[in-house]
Amino acid sequence: MSDAASRLVSVAEQLLGAPLPVGIRAWDGSRAGPPGAPVLVVRNRRALRHMLFKPGELGLARAWVAGDLDVEGDLYTALGAVAGMLWERGEGGRTLVQALRDPDVRVGARELLRLAGPPLPPTPPREEVRRARHLHTRRSDRRAISHHYDVGNDFYEIVLGPSMVYSCAYWEDGGTLETAQRDKLELVCVKLGLKPGQRLLDVGCGWGSMAIHAAREHGVGVVGVTLSQEQAAYARKRVADEGLTDRVEIRVQDYRDVPDGPYDAISSIGMAEHVGAERYLDYARDLYALLRPGGRLLNHQIARRPQHDESAYNVDAFIDAYVFPDGELAPIGTTVTQLERAGFEVRDVESIREHYARTLREWVAGLEADWEHAVRLTSPGRARVWRLYMAACALAFERNRIGVNQVLAIRTPETGASGLPLRTRTWNS
Repeated sequence: MSDAASRLVSVAEQLLGAPLPVGIRAWDGSRAGPPGAPVLVVRNRRALRHMLFKPGELGLARAWVAGDLDVEGDLYTALGAVAGMLWERGEGGRTLVQALRDPDVRVGARELLRLAGPPLPPTPPREEVRRARHLHTRRSDRRAISHHYDVGNDFYEIVLGPSMVYSCAYWEDGGTLETAQRDKLELVCVKLGLKPGQRLLDVGCGWGSMAIHAAREHGVGVVGVTLSQEQAAYARKRVADEGLTDRVEIRVQDYRDVPDGPYDAISSIGMAEHVGAERYLDYARDLYALLRPGGRLLNHQIARRPQHDESAYNVDAFIDAYVFPDGELAPIGTTVTQLERAGFEVRDVESIREHYARTLREWVAGLEADWEHAVRLTSPGRARVWRLYMAACALAFERNRIGVNQVLAIRTPETGASGLPLRTRTWNS
């Protein structure tokens, strides 16, 4: 067993205490592992050092972003196999500490150290964000949003397509990504009950798609707020091109600083994940205060599964370091409770989990189809971040690791009149 791939497979199986579900192709050209399985390509010894100095998801991510680790064959199949290993380790499987108590495993670990070469920690990829803790101040939120969204509007056009909507679409059979995003925006407008002349606040307005749709199709006046300078510039141009500058105002502004309520409706689509658990009740209270009595909030938000011990929850290491710094997910029950504690009456919760899985696969396909252009617009590492994160999230939605929900809530007047029709949902068998 002299070739690198065979030695890596042997060590990996010792550490896992189980057969490796993927093959390995190593830097010396050798290949080992189960036949027909997806293959991880370990391009150099530095990939091993990334994984040794940061065992688990973050080490794998660093090796991937740096280009030291790749996949041969279908990305989703390979990710599914690797994710299954990581999820098992987090749900009763053998931890690294437990594994190292086994003398045979310690022998394997020493072998891995020899394979990795000089015992020096590699420099993390420049795309990684490093900070001490989650702050969720106005300044730290601006930095986090800039890291994620100020990648370049041209890059997002490749991924998102003409709709420029960066949240879950709403699919009908045979629809395209563009029509599915239009249908999602219309669904939000219908749930909010928008009427001509009303005022809508779009919190986290992105590139202006929701604001433009609501103003054009429903005749409302819209204020959209974002912390991203690039998004705001792009959205303002779109608004001008649509001839809607008299109805739509795009601001670079924190939602906590919006001074001109009350509004008839508020949409918050894919924004609340940035708020943070400690600030969520304040977020809900701020939006409640910005609504008139009888006004509606549509909160569209990703949710995680609840844990037996909620105090043990940690943010996803890869996404926190490379994608959404300071992003935090909460179970849907926690979100509903916080909205109600702020004074809202929650009237409808719709899970659209499967819709997000399909949306993400479309985004990955768009990125892969124009890969070289995307790399030129950003960097090889940044493009690899987005490909990995979107593909991994698609699998997580498909396997019910995470979900996404639209929550309709009302600032119900003291009279108790919600203004909603008696029937608000039609089910199709």
